[in-house]
Amino acid sequence: MSQPSFTRLSELPEELAIFPLPGALLFPRWQLPLNIFEPRYLNMIDDVIQDTRMIGMIQSVGGSKAKPDVAHTGCAGRITAWSETGDGRYLITLTGIARFDVKEELSVMTPYRQVVPDWAPYEADLKDVPDSKLPDRSRLVSALHDYTEAHDMSTDWSAVDEAPLETLVNALCSGCPFSVMEKQALVEAPTLKDRAETLITLLEMDVSGEDGGTLQ
Repeated sequence: MSQPSFTRLSELPEELAIFPLPGALLFPRWQLPLNIFEPRYLNMIDDVIQDTRMIGMIQSVGGSKAKPDVAHTGCAGRITAWSETGDGRYLITLTGIARFDVKEELSVMTPYRQVVPDWAPYEADLKDVPDSKLPDRSRLVSALHDYTEAHDMSTDWSAVDEAPLETLVNALCSGCPFSVMEKQALVEAPTLKDRAETLITLLEMDVSGEDGGTLQ
């Protein structure tokens, strides 16, 4: 599937199917593989694949399993790879397009939930991050070094050094075992530099043993 280039907020959908899932983070230009097996979300994939191919990934933050409470901010992604397994599951890859705030949840007949997204706060997500607004790699790598040492984790430091900075930040945000609310702070950080600063703070707090609750 080809990936269209979205350059204006007006090109984004006015209604959006959402997939509430704690701990699964999507960011602009970041890819998230998903294994879809619940009937309501299989139905969602069937519907969106024929339309915009866009899904809003958003963290669930409590409530019931049938209808969890969701965070205020998520990130929309477009299905850029899709396959069906022999046992009826869908394996998809979402490529992040832009974040959104939930303006309103719609009353719908579909088994999956839909919202009216507010894209306006995240117009910059549609543009590549200029070099002048990139975070400090050395500070991030230093914090990561202390974190992996404290947890006795092996790390491919050559891959860390060679990865594009945005890719490195997003990979660490997605892969580190932070709490749901800590991960939500990463999603809501206004810019990539802010996201990196929040990430560094979380890594440093973990190493020092501080409570991360202040980021909620």
